[in-house]
Amino acid sequence: MTAPSLKPEQTATADREILLSRVIDAPRERVFRALTDPKQVVQWWGPNGFTTTTREMSVRPGGVWRFVMHGPDGRNYENRIRYLEVTEPERIVYQHDGGEDVEPVRFTTIVTFEEHNGKTKITWQAVFESAAQRDWVIEEYGALEGGKQNLARLDEFVTQNKLAERT
Repeated sequence: MTAPSLKPEQTATADREILLSRVIDAPRERVFRALTDPKQVVQWWGPNGFTTTTREMSVRPGGVWRFVMHGPDGRNYENRIRYLEVTEPERIVYQHDGGEDVEPVRFTTIVTFEEHNGKTKITWQAVFESAAQRDWVIEEYGALEGGKQNLARLDEFVTQNKLAERT
């Protein structure tokens, strides 16, 4: 018996990506809304100890989210993402494009929301231009652990906060 082969898209970026997933005990519409509603995302976005200020958020293809992550050490991290695809409540694709006025990090993220018996499996796949860039972001920013904490904060928010239930 031979081992099943992996689809090319599953292996093509493995050496230059951060891949995280979590099952959240909430419907995917609620999870999706917590990530796309400016009033909600600022309540949980970022690793433990961080707060977020949104300057602009337009969740649509071509739209931009400009925000500042305030670290527990007092450092501010300017960020800008551009939405490439928004398919409610299934998928969001965005590009963190770096630049002189924001953190110098470039990657594309695909966020998927899969419904499973009233729960949501959220998968976060951040694909970098190179393995070296991915490794640098993990080392410099703690991106792997920070991503795990970010998903845990999202989980806590949508399962314990009634605001996330509102339309």
